[in-house]
Amino acid sequence: MEKITLSEQEIIDAVCLFHAKFKHVNPEDVEVELMYDDASGFTAEAYVNGEMEPYNTVNFITAIRLYIEEQLHRDAMAARIVLDLHDEEGIIANIEW
Repeated sequence: MEKITLSEQEIIDAVCLFHAKFKHVNPEDVEVELMYDDASGFTAEAYVNGEMEPYNTVNFITAIRLYIEEQLHRDAMAARIVLDLHDEEGIIANIEW
């Protein structure tokens, strides 16, 4: 079984790409803040032109799947994605095929 880990920056990039695709803007125009709390789990806020859109854990996974497909050129649907809060690295995604 192959394993990779996406860094916090790669997850931010994934959410930026995902959000930009559906808002029809450039990924560089999207600002993303990742968050975690015990009640909500992994969440994010994506900003474009001062407008904020929240992302829940399901949205996170969907954005990462798009990133896997389009940036890593791998089978995103076969990937097992587990988000983790790491003390030093922040929010990371452990992915297995």
